[in-house]
Amino acid sequence: MATRLIAHDLDEREALMASIGPHWDGNETWLVTAGGAMFASLPLWYASLFSGYYYVLLLVLVGLIIRGVSFEFTKHAETKTGKNIWLWAFFIGSVLPPFLLCMMLLSMVQGIPMNANGDAFPKFFDVVNWLSLVGGVAGVLLSLVHGLNFIRLRLDGPLRDRAHALNKIVYPILFAGEVVFAILVFFQTDFFTKRFASSLIITVLIVLFSLLGYYGVLKNHEGWSFAGSGLSLSMVIVLLFNGLFPRVMIATNPAHSILIKTAANSHYTLTIMTIVACVLVPIIAIYFIWSYTLFTKRINPKGNTVKY
Repeated sequence: MATRLIAHDLDEREALMASIGPHWDGNETWLVTAGGAMFASLPLWYASLFSGYYYVLLLVLVGLIIRGVSFEFTKHAETKTGKNIWLWAFFIGSVLPPFLLCMMLLSMVQGIPMNANGDAFPKFFDVVNWLSLVGGVAGVLLSLVHGLNFIRLRLDGPLRDRAHALNKIVYPILFAGEVVFAILVFFQTDFFTKRFASSLIITVLIVLFSLLGYYGVLKNHEGWSFAGSGLSLSMVIVLLFNGLFPRVMIATNPAHSILIKTAANSHYTLTIMTIVACVLVPIIAIYFIWSYTLFTKRINPKGNTVKY
């Protein structure tokens, strides 16, 4: 998103793309893995969620596709106009997924029309409402803040300074959004009636981690900022699934809500998946840590040849 907010020319926009060049495709793989893991471990949830929110998830996929191909097409475009078109595609493809995914999650936790078989029939205003829209905007702002903090870690020169300056503007807006988000969650979900203590603690943690990120911005400490924004994002997801538990889909008729125990696959399948996860996840985590530590040198768009 920052390519259209802090970059002033093609070199700077390509430098921003280069900063995540070694990582973006691996990061998006986690989303595909999540879908596959849902299908294998909680097939009823997968079927209900993906059919009920088919169009939202289709648009998420479109955003991820145009974002993914824009890396290559920007690099190979032969004209300035062509590069500009794909850079705009890169921006749009970076905004759509967090906005739509957060919209979907915030719609899901409010409860949607479902039948006894687990079929979901959300109508337009079940998906698009005040809470889902505020949640979508909050997701975009959290992603933008996290990206700006990453830029401050990976780039040098004017881009790093502009990312720092923009963060000083975005964080106060984010705090206001978090207040509105918390109020809407309190009144439009059952989180605080069913799981008051844990929901309150997690909400406080979201605010504290956001304050940690802002403290890092004010003190110009990139590490604290990046840790704070990453933990804030994580805690939002924890809040949503803590409120859902033990349900995975909430129906407007509580009798039709899908519980983990009814959505789960057989014990044998879950046992095999657990063994595979225990073996593979640490290996993948080691690879990701290695890839991030390998590319620690700061990029200067005016001084280096950028590659992605």
